[in-house]
Amino acid sequence: MENRNKQASELFKVQGDWGKQSKALQEKYPSLTSEDVKFETGKEADLFKRLETRLEKNRNEVISILKTTHQACS
Repeated sequence: MENRNKQASELFKVQGDWGKQSKALQEKYPSLTSEDVKFETGKEADLFKRLETRLEKNRNEVISILKTTHQACS
């Protein structure tokens, strides 16, 4: 099961206006810095690791937060 969850998270891609989404994340989670939400295409794993550490959440929780933020900003 863990392997399947890892595969699902590895397939997750940031979509939409990341600038808008990152601002929404920083408003919701004031502890996040600009560096924490810095995103480069193809480096989603780096973004996840920073968010997991800063928010003290696991990968699936971070993906859920990102999906919710994307929907709210769409």
